[in-house]
Parts: sequence; structure tokens; C-alpha cells
Amino acid sequence: MEKEKRSRTKLVPLPSRALVPDRDAARDPVLECINLGITLGGIKAVEDFNFTVGRTEIAGLIGPNGAGKTTVFNLLTKVYQPTTGTILLNGRDTHGMNTMQVNKAGIARTFQNIRLFKNLSVADNVKAAMNNDMRYNMLNAILRTPAYRREEIAAHRRALKLLSIFDMQDIADVRAGSLPYGAQRRLEIVRALATNPSLLLLDEPAAGMNPSETAELMDSIRKVHEMFQIAIVLIEHDMSLVMNICEGICVLNFGHIIAKGTPDDIQSNPAVIEAYLGRNREAK
Repeated sequence: MEKEKRSRTKLVPLPSRALVPDRDAARDPVLECINLGITLGGIKAVEDFNFTVGRTEIAGLIGPNGAGKTTVFNLLTKVYQPTTGTILLNGRDTHGMNTMQVNKAGIARTFQNIRLFKNLSVADNVKAAMNNDMRYNMLNAILRTPAYRREEIAAHRRALKLLSIFDMQDIADVRAGSLPYGAQRRLEIVRALATNPSLLLLDEPAAGMNPSETAELMDSIRKVHEMFQIAIVLIEHDMSLVMNICEGICVLNFGHIIAKGTPDDIQSNPAVIEAYLGRNREAK
């Protein structure tokens, strides 16, 4: 995919000295990681991770194989509990939260390996993510009461509206497992959006895609960002995608941050070139 010519977002410092897009400078960050770390099996997988994401920023998290990128996502979503440090989501400390609670608080994610309910329909996959918003109880569902039917109709309409973002509304009744690979990736993003996140984490969204599919994905991410005005952080090994879509980039190596900055800063950073870009073009 050829590098696109587009204007770069200006990053400006907050009082904490973290850099965010200038449009987010007057608003509190959506995410602040302060001295975050975790020890796994006696090894410090992530250490002193300080990372701030602006309210509507598209940020990238990159680095060589085993750098700790997915571990960071697992910390943010409480798959792992941090050994040290603090995570602030919309200014709220997530200490003690579990995965479900942090999702309700505003973080949604996709996974490197697709995790759809493959035997359910496309629409039902999306509606499954709306469970937190459903107001009927189990008895309503068993008896198929009017309250249950109203909720289900509203959920289906919302699912179709979300699917229409990627022109997938016409395949709402298709079994998710029968979709082409790229469509399954897009469905994962739609399902994540159904939880009403303020921060969307995408773990290698372009994995397994050809250049044409990757270009389409980049347009889709931009469309989601424009429509929902949410923050997006992506782990990705396709450097063309990262450099063209991300506004700020954080580079990990052996669990430590070695560089932060704009795409232009990262591409010219000697430490990054030595540890990653100049030696191995795979991010994981």
C-alpha cells in the first residue's frame, strides 16, 4: 500500500508533558497509564509504561516480537491485573475492576485471533455485545413478554444501523462463520462498537489481509473515528497502515518504551530503527 500524502496532526503537550493531538489539548485524556507494569513468571513483561491517549486520538502501539504490546492490551482490559502502576480511564482509576467492569467503563477491544460467535448470525453477534444495555429480565425473556419484544426490536434496529457503517446490513442474517476473513474482521469492530466505548483497542486488525483489504480497513477505521469521535489504539505490524493512520505512536521493546512521537518522529528515531524498523518489519 503506497504511503498517502495527508496533513499530519500536531501533537501538543499536556501539563503532565504527555503529547496529544492539538484538538484534544483542552480535554482530559481518555486513557492515562502511569508507571504501569506486570511481572509474569518472574519476568517483568512490562515495566514503567507511561502512556496517554487523547480524547479522540488514533494512536499506535508497535514494537518487535515479544515487546509486550498485547500484554499492555490485556492489562488495560483486566485480562491481567497490573503488578505496579495505575490505569486511569476517563479519569477513573480502574484498580480492582474486572474485564466486564472495565468494558462497561468504556474500553472495547478486538483480538489478534478472531473471536466471533461463528454459529450465530451477523446481527446476533452484534446484539450479544448490547447485553449491558438490555433492561428486561430472565422471566421476560422466557415468557417473551411485550417488554422483551420491544427491547429485542430496538436492539436489532441498532445492530443494523451499526452494520450499515461497513455496508454489512444486508448480510445481517448470514452465519458469522461463513463470512470472508475481511468481513469477519469488520464484524469484530462493529461488535466492539456496540458496547458504546470511549476507547477502542484493535489488536492487529490487518493480520492476514491483502493490500486491498488493508486499504479498505484503513478507510473503515477512519470512518469509525469520524462518526463516533472516540479514541482508537491499534497494535499493528503493517507499517504502512500505522504510519498513515496513527497520530501518535508508542514503541515498545522488551516491555519498555523506547520512543514516542508522531509517525515522522518514529520513522527517523535511531533507537526505533535499530530495535525494530531497520531490522524486522514485523510488529509481533
